[in-house]
Formats: sequence, structure tokens, C-alpha cells
Amino acid sequence: MSTPAEMFLKHVANVIAERSSQYGDASSNMAAIATRWSATLGREITPPQVVLCLLDLKLARLAHDPTHEDSVVDVCGYAALLRQVTP
Repeated sequence: MSTPAEMFLKHVANVIAERSSQYGDASSNMAAIATRWSATLGREITPPQVVLCLLDLKLARLAHDPTHEDSVVDVCGYAALLRQVTP
């Protein structure tokens, strides 16, 4: 029998897979975002920095509403992606 935490992490894994099919490979996507943000900000932004900023965005939203499940899912997903995009 799975615990609620294990079931939640399986849900997060399914969301990561679903978004990968919608948006493509996360590493490529974060690299593309880093390129755009680098141009916008006038300094180099790396894919891990993109993920950390997206995590921070979700944490700020959770500070406003800690019950918002989509943001909790995204925090877990971005934490997993950080591992994927960090050399």
C-alpha cells in the first residue's frame, strides 16, 4: 500500500511526463528560457537559475495560499527538474 506522500509523488511524476509531452524536453526548455531571460536581463542566466527562480515564484504563491495543490505539485516538479538540469 502506498502512503499519501508516495501517491502524491507519483502524481508529480505523471505531471512531469505530461508537461514533457506538451512542452518538450525540460532541459531544452529551461535552456531556451535561460537564453531569453539572458537577453532580457542583459546578463547570462543558466538553466539551473531558471529552475530556482520558478521554484521561488511557486513558493511565493504558496506563502499566499499554502493549500494551492497545483503550486505544491510544481514545487516538487521543479525540484526534480533542478537535478536534471544541473551539471
